[in-house]
Amino acid sequence: MSKPKVILRPLKDAEEARFCAAFISNSEPWLTLGFIFDQAVQRLTNPDREVFVATVDGQIVGALVLDLAGLLNGYVQILAVAPSWRSQGIGQQIVAWAEERIFRQSPNVFLCVSSFNHQAQQFYLRLGYQNVGELPDLLVNGHSEILMRKTRGPLLAYPPATK
Repeated sequence: MSKPKVILRPLKDAEEARFCAAFISNSEPWLTLGFIFDQAVQRLTNPDREVFVATVDGQIVGALVLDLAGLLNGYVQILAVAPSWRSQGIGQQIVAWAEERIFRQSPNVFLCVSSFNHQAQQFYLRLGYQNVGELPDLLVNGHSEILMRKTRGPLLAYPPATK
């Protein structure tokens, strides 16, 4: 069986944000983190972030929020696949798209994975990410966030993006 073809596009409106917030806040790892619907909507509508939806045949199957400013520019703040679409190659296609977008301006892609989310940690390791730090009790007591990075070199040596 072939993998579904994923297309990413900018989030259109508040209705799409609420749709994505529903599947994010009602699934792991966000349930364990206590990440509620309103918090998800806030992240998905933050004007300081680039926010995208992943679609298959026009149906929203995932969400991506990128922070492209500051020292950690190239930070994947949210990467979510709707539970019914998981384990079909959707996440891998979203990551590849995010990397392509980020590497146009930065040599580094950063993301955090919860310490209890072993499946996601293995997923990112398979894609070439490295654990670069642990942030204990960053989001909730008793769980760390594992900072991961995929790099093409030092930030100051990276050529600026051409337009």
